[in-house]
Amino acid sequence: MADTKREIERKYEATDATRLPDLSRVAGVGRVEKRGVTELDAVYYDTADLRLASHSLTLRRRTGGADEGWHLKFPVATGIRDELHEPLADTLPPSFAALLRSRLRHTEPVPVVRLLSSRDVQHLNDPDGTLLAEVSVDTVCAERLAGEGTGTTATWTEIEVELADDGDPAFLGAVEKRLRKAGVRPSESPSKLARALAETAPAPKKRAKPKAEDPQTAGDHVLTYVRKQIRTIVDLDPAVRRDLPDSVHKMRVATRRLRSAFKTYRRILDREVTDPVGAELKWLAGELGVDRDQEVLDKRLGDRTEALPGTLVLGPVRGRLKVWSAARRTGSRRRITDVLDGKRYLALLDTLDALSADPPLRPAASRAPAKELPRAVLKDYKKLARRMDHALEHPPGPERDAAMHEARKAAKRARYAGDAARPALGKPAKRFAKRVKAVQSVLGDHQDSVVAREALRTLAIEAHAAGETTFTWGLLYGHEEATADAREHELPEVWARASDPVLRADLKH
Repeated sequence: MADTKREIERKYEATDATRLPDLSRVAGVGRVEKRGVTELDAVYYDTADLRLASHSLTLRRRTGGADEGWHLKFPVATGIRDELHEPLADTLPPSFAALLRSRLRHTEPVPVVRLLSSRDVQHLNDPDGTLLAEVSVDTVCAERLAGEGTGTTATWTEIEVELADDGDPAFLGAVEKRLRKAGVRPSESPSKLARALAETAPAPKKRAKPKAEDPQTAGDHVLTYVRKQIRTIVDLDPAVRRDLPDSVHKMRVATRRLRSAFKTYRRILDREVTDPVGAELKWLAGELGVDRDQEVLDKRLGDRTEALPGTLVLGPVRGRLKVWSAARRTGSRRRITDVLDGKRYLALLDTLDALSADPPLRPAASRAPAKELPRAVLKDYKKLARRMDHALEHPPGPERDAAMHEARKAAKRARYAGDAARPALGKPAKRFAKRVKAVQSVLGDHQDSVVAREALRTLAIEAHAAGETTFTWGLLYGHEEATADAREHELPEVWARASDPVLRADLKH
């Protein structure tokens, strides 16, 4: 696994007349230590169409400096990136190739820009000698290596202030205040690569003034939502491979949202095209959920156990939970990586790209969103209403549990439909989605209690067979029964708010 560092920095413009002010006067600085000048030679890689740059990703091979090697940077927030490092090698490290696979697919990255930088470094230390930030003045010469503008060069000087590991981000604000007083201004470019690409690109050709855009159609809104989910899947691919928190769950949600949109907006997108894609999205969501569901269950049972007074935890409860969970795990990290590296997944990404570029629009796509989108949302609502009526007419028991689970799936789809329509329909769609989400939450907690009770029964049987007391397992089972009962009593009131006729009428106006 590549070494990872959270990079928090700010960049500033510099000219020949620019001089760094005395940074020892910045609050918290005890000493400014000059570290000398380092020569850096970096080649940046991308596809011919600059696919990585369009996603604000940076891939480079750099010699010189203490961290020479391959670097891959992922944006986290403005001025914050995760930088991954692999040792210097002639070819792209396999770990980086895997992290970029969702973007690169079948394309090999090629050198696009070379940057030669002369870096003059200073360290800002606190009175105890602990590093607070590194300040560098970089004199840069950039050369375009591929595409339009090949051979074009550009030069500039910039100032970088990078926060030390585990440093307080507020310190960067104090440094910036001092720099601004000296006339130094923040850079307009987020990175050296972005500036190099901009300054070595051919001058844009004059174009005729674009005509006023036509009013957005229902198809425009649905496609915007669909493309957002596609991009989310692609963007989350490397996060899943890196096992970042909640990344698998978020990617799974994006696949579900996309599949739901295909079903909800069948009058806008041709189902003969989207149904097969939806089937592949269902497969992907299933693969991503193999251990996610177990993870959720583990946390629920673990939290329930920890909430009990110690006097009520009898026998090796925690140990049995741990062993039981491990036995049900499927080696998810390896399994998920194999899925993301597989031909089926990459073919799905290619299919989604093709669908985004050439969407299978139906005649209804050209209609006004205020007419077409409410129709689709209310259709999903009616399906939810039928399932809710079916669930509420059953007495407590397995049949009601199953009916409530089906209602939960319908609630999720109706909520997603409202979310997709929100940019076009505004507050009515927002209110609708919020009310339906509340229904989904109640139904979801009820279903989680059903699954938890099944697991607790299994654990109790195993404990009994091993000669252990089953007292705690029965106690936990009772807590889950009480939770399910509470959700069942709560549901009618929550559903009444979501089924308010005024709420649905607002969607039509």
